[in-house]
Amino acid sequence: MRTKEMVYAALFAAFIGVLGMIPPIPLGFIPVPITAQTLGVMLAGSFLGKKTGALSLILFIVLVALGLPLLSGGRGGLSVLVGPSAGYILSWPIAAFCIGYMTEKVWSTLRTWKIIVINLVFGVVLVSAIGAPVMSIITHTSVWAGLVGATTFLPGDCIKAIIAAMIVLQLKAISPIEENVA
Repeated sequence: MRTKEMVYAALFAAFIGVLGMIPPIPLGFIPVPITAQTLGVMLAGSFLGKKTGALSLILFIVLVALGLPLLSGGRGGLSVLVGPSAGYILSWPIAAFCIGYMTEKVWSTLRTWKIIVINLVFGVVLVSAIGAPVMSIITHTSVWAGLVGATTFLPGDCIKAIIAAMIVLQLKAISPIEENVA
């Protein structure tokens, strides 16, 4: 891995930490709050690509595990990684990798709608498909109840997918993916 890729990964880990400073929106009926950090997951994958995007999220999770209060609401430490949000948080590197992989595949014909679809499939559906069942197991509720509760995130996640797509298209020329494809 080149130094430039490591710097990008560190910058995105920091950026996702900054997104954690935006206050979470708690929901009374589901123990996982709405946060801005999934926007960072989508941006990491679609701007940095599969390898560097996933690395940035792995680094972020390691920093959280070490106790840095980088998650929304100033949360951090190992307890967060075994709590109701664990499945969502631990799915982020997988989502960033998948988003990056698919973005790299369509890079030469990149369009807003393609990035939106990629972000929705891997940044929303995949994260919910992993996060909701894990939350259900941890909170001793049915998986179905967890999945139904996760639908609460859909409107905000769709907006984040659109925002991420627009940002990536505006920054396409300076993306590390552009350097690797060219």
